[in-house]
Amino acid sequence: MPLSKLLDWRLHALVILISLLSEAIGILRVPMGPGTLLLLPLFYAFIIGVLVNPNVNRMAGRVIPDHVSHAAGPLILLSIMPFIARFGSTIGPAIEDLISAGPALILQELGNLGTMLIALPIAVLVFKMGREAIGATYSIAREPNIAVISDKYGLKGPEGIGVMGTYVVGTMFGTLWFALMAGYLTSLDFLDPRALAMACGVGSGSMVAACSAAIAGSLPEMKEELLAFAGASNLMTYATGLYLSLFVALPLAEKLYAALSGKRQVKPVGAQVTDSAAASEVPEEERPERNLGKSAIVVAAACGVAWVANTINGDGLIAALPGMLILYVMTMAGLAITRHAPFYLPGVAWVSLVSIVATLPWVPGSAWLVEQLSSVNFLAIVTPVLAYAGLALTKRELAMFRQAGWKLVIIALLVFTGTFVASAVIADLLL
Repeated sequence: MPLSKLLDWRLHALVILISLLSEAIGILRVPMGPGTLLLLPLFYAFIIGVLVNPNVNRMAGRVIPDHVSHAAGPLILLSIMPFIARFGSTIGPAIEDLISAGPALILQELGNLGTMLIALPIAVLVFKMGREAIGATYSIAREPNIAVISDKYGLKGPEGIGVMGTYVVGTMFGTLWFALMAGYLTSLDFLDPRALAMACGVGSGSMVAACSAAIAGSLPEMKEELLAFAGASNLMTYATGLYLSLFVALPLAEKLYAALSGKRQVKPVGAQVTDSAAASEVPEEERPERNLGKSAIVVAAACGVAWVANTINGDGLIAALPGMLILYVMTMAGLAITRHAPFYLPGVAWVSLVSIVATLPWVPGSAWLVEQLSSVNFLAIVTPVLAYAGLALTKRELAMFRQAGWKLVIIALLVFTGTFVASAVIADLLL
C-alpha cells in the first residue's frame, strides 16, 4: 500500500479522537451474577471504529472515504508493535519469577488443545457438522493456522470453510470476547491470576493485548507481574504454536472427529463461505520487516497516535515522550532483526525479545529504561489498535461473517473459550 495512504491524516486524526473518547469513558464494571464484567476503553474503541467504518455505515462513508478504512488494515499490526515492546519490558524485570514458574508456563501450552476438546464434540454431536468441524476447532484460526489447512486440505473444502469461519468470527469479535471473558473470570477469584495471564498467550497480538489488559485492569496492584506472565506465554506460543497445531492438534482433531462421527451422514454447514474468489484468498498481512524505511515512518505515526492517547490515563506528553521513543527504538530494532535473522520468527516475537533483553536487571541502564517506560500506560496504547481494527473491517469480511452461519459463530466462541480455560486450569494446577 502506498505510504501516502498509510499516513492519511484523516485516519490517524479519527483514531486519536476515538481513543481519547474511549479513554475518557474509562473502565466500567458491570455486576453479572457472581462476577463482574469489565468494559475497557479498547472495547469502546472497537465499537466506535465499527460504527464509523464506511463499509458498515453508509452515512459515515459520506465523510470517511473507503481508502481511509482500507489503510487501517496494515496499521493494526504496526500499531500493536509498541504495545508488544511495552509488554516485553515487563518480562525482563520479572525474569526470576518466570523461571520459578517454568513448568506451569511450558505445560499450559497444552491447553491450546482445549480448542477442540470442548468445541469439536458440540460441533459434531449437537450441530451435526461435517468436516468443517476439524478446521473450525483445531486452533484459534489465525493466519499461520489457515496456511496449515490451506496446504493440507485447500480452502474450498469443508476443512477450509471451517477454519475461515473461525477466522472471520475471530476477526470480528475474538479480541472483545477474550477481553470480556478474561475480565469476568478474574473477578470470580477462582483461578490464580497468574494462570489466567498465562492463558492469554494465544499467539494473536490483539487478542493477548485485550486479554491481559482485562486481567491487569481487574488487579492493578499486580499489573506488571501479570503482563510479564502473559507476555512470556505469548512469546512461547509464537515459537511453538504452529508446530503444536500441525503435529499434535490437527491429527488429534482428525481422530476425535472420526470417533465422534462414525459412519453417519452429517450436513455441511456454511458451505457458501468460500464460494467467491475473494473469500478463498488466505488473509495475509504485509510483513513490515520487508520495507524497513516505510515501516519506520508508519510506526512513528502509530507511536504518535499512542502517545496522544496516553494523555488521558497515563502521563502527560512531555513525561511520556522518552518512554514512547524507547518503544519506537525497540520496535524498529526488533523489525531489523526479523529482516536479517538467519531463521524466521514473527516480528512481534523479535520486538518482544529486544525489550526483554534491554530490561533484564543485570543489563546496564535497564533501571532507567523501566522508569521511563512506566510513564506509558499499557492499556492506553492498545486502545488505538482496536480503533484501527474497527475501521479496518472490509466488505469481504462482513460478507463472510454473514454467510458463515450461526453455528460456526457459536463454535468459534467455544474454541476461544476452550483454549483459554484449558490453559488457565493447567497453569493453575502447576503453580
